[in-house]
Amino acid sequence: MTDRRAFLGAVACGLLVAPSTSAAQPSRVWRIGHLLPVRKANVATLQTPFIEAMRELGYVEGRNLELVTRTAENDFARLPALAAELAHSKVDVIVAASGAAIRAAAQATKTIPIVMAFWGANDLIESGLVASFARPGGNVTGIFMLADDLEGKRLEWLLQARPGARRIAVLNTGPRGGDVIPSEMHAVANAAGVELVLTQVPGPNDYATVFQSMTRDRIDAAFIPSFPRFFLEQAQIIDAATRHRIPAMYEWGDMSRAGGLMAYGPILLDLHRRAARYVDQILKGARPGELPVEQPTKFELVINLRTAAALGIAIPQPLLLRADEVIR
Repeated sequence: MTDRRAFLGAVACGLLVAPSTSAAQPSRVWRIGHLLPVRKANVATLQTPFIEAMRELGYVEGRNLELVTRTAENDFARLPALAAELAHSKVDVIVAASGAAIRAAAQATKTIPIVMAFWGANDLIESGLVASFARPGGNVTGIFMLADDLEGKRLEWLLQARPGARRIAVLNTGPRGGDVIPSEMHAVANAAGVELVLTQVPGPNDYATVFQSMTRDRIDAAFIPSFPRFFLEQAQIIDAATRHRIPAMYEWGDMSRAGGLMAYGPILLDLHRRAARYVDQILKGARPGELPVEQPTKFELVINLRTAAALGIAIPQPLLLRADEVIR
């Protein structure tokens, strides 16, 4: 894993310092398929940063860019049919968000380039989507965001913020989400003598009930895994966690800025810019199978001391010193 990270980091850095590409040619309208697992009402949250990143590269909707969006309404079973629709519509590139959407797109077409935004689990090669990180081979490339590895690190930070914790609730979206606690989290929990309690959240209106049950079940803290639905429903999660005084760890820095206790992960805008660069390179003639899979190079630990005060907990000073941003 260390060698792979070092190699991917070098590749990513090389791409970042490469000369900027020329502006997109306005004479053609490029059709980009966007396959998302979320509800239509939530599309803008995931799509707007990508649109802005494309605009930075010279692609503007209504001028030389058309986005063909398909959303699964949080129903993963719909993704294969939606991916087939995009493939049939002959878009130039498919950008797929989440592992389930990426798999569906890869099953729908072997010829249309697919950009992963973003794959998280450590089974990317084992899944057969790419032959290797350096040379993916087929029509799939994009961002490998190290979600499983980062889940273990997030749990470490959470246990430092909540010393003495013995029971940690890990939110789960249910069977359709396919969520499984990664081995990296189990390793951290076992070493610390902590029990991970998989906690189902059936729908977006169930967080108040779920967090109330955590108090009854003597849960010391909650862990919010890397999953699109939890990102989109962060307001409900943060509100329930604060009301029931449950410290929680989140994925994206913006979730802590919105009131979550703490968050650790890649910088979301940076990932969208990387995905847009893949699209730009492919539209300019690059073969997806020859574009190395990248991993994040920028991470941030954000701690919200206002939330900590509301929860009645003190964040240890060594952890505050490790934070990239402290909200006071």
